Amino acid sequence: MAGLATLQAALGHQFNDASLLEQALTHRSHSAHHNERLEFLGDSVLNFVVAALLFKRFAKIDEGDLSRLRANLVKQASLADIATRLSLSQYLRLGEGELKSGGFRRPSILADALEALFGAVFLDGGFEAAQKVIASQYEPVLVNVDPKTLGKDPKTLLQELLQARKLDLPLYTVVATHGAAHNQMFEVECQVPKLEIKVAAAGSSRRAAEQSAAELAIAAISALVPAKGSRSGRARKSTQLSLPVAVSQENK
Repeated sequence: MAGLATLQAALGHQFNDASLLEQALTHRSHSAHHNERLEFLGDSVLNFVVAALLFKRFAKIDEGDLSRLRANLVKQASLADIATRLSLSQYLRLGEGELKSGGFRRPSILADALEALFGAVFLDGGFEAAQKVIASQYEPVLVNVDPKTLGKDPKTLLQELLQARKLDLPLYTVVATHGAAHNQMFEVECQVPKLEIKVAAAGSSRRAAEQSAAELAIAAISALVPAKGSRSGRARKSTQLSLPVAVSQENK
């Protein structure tokens, strides 16, 4: 396990008990002395520290939005991103089967190992050490957090966007379904009549297709904003008409 000094430097913590670090990086496929108990502990410490960071950083946000933000920041994808930034995959101890199947790239394994590392730091250096490590890893993430949008799905964001402009809610229509009953693809059209926006997207469920279409509608509205007062209606119409073409190419 060469190079652990580099990992410890990236974490900002030098382990007194090297066996804790080794265990945190050990997947259950490798040996019985694996990282799942440390992951359990690290998950609890992580949730507490992130909650405290959000509480201090966003003083005017209520409990519901703080919970939404925390859930988004500690979810598997967010943890896997941090693990990737730490190059954690090169330090993992995996069984032969997991190595062959690319387990070192699997988001679930990376996320679990990161939580286990936080748990190991807590046992090795106490709460303050764990808090320092977690805060340092989340600082680059928190800088770019928009509390108004983080964790909200595209349909909710589109609805809020239109309500803020006192416009009617979008209209979603299933325009086509493809494939066998057990493996269908839905094509959904999203319209914002007042803005002359009509976009379409496909998904493996109606909900997934609606979310994708809503995301495209948000992009279309964003494209219209700078045009207001500076571009002709004809130019705006040209932008709108090009969107379904782009969507069609994207879903091929």
